[in-house]
Amino acid sequence: MKLEVAASQLESLGNPTRLRLYRALVRAGVDGLPVGGLQQKLNIPASTLSHHCRKLINAGLVTQERNGTTLICRANYKAMTSLVGYLADECCADGACEERRVTAEA
Repeated sequence: MKLEVAASQLESLGNPTRLRLYRALVRAGVDGLPVGGLQQKLNIPASTLSHHCRKLINAGLVTQERNGTTLICRANYKAMTSLVGYLADECCADGACEERRVTAEA
């Protein structure tokens, strides 16, 4: 993953409303949630939800699909896994991890 992509995704998750929205979609699983259901779950106006969804879509963390008259939002699990992997890939590469140190001392 490129640094710029990771930075964009982390920036989009840096807003409390977007983080709540994203977590709701992650919890929903592969079926996702309709926009109306998200609006009700998060108790936010439609225009606000649309704005936050757009930010997450532009960052590649969320997808939307029209199913008849319903707009379904889904977490992009591949992007989420890549972002988490990017953050953890080089964990303690240049030194000892705190977790390892605590385990060794115990």
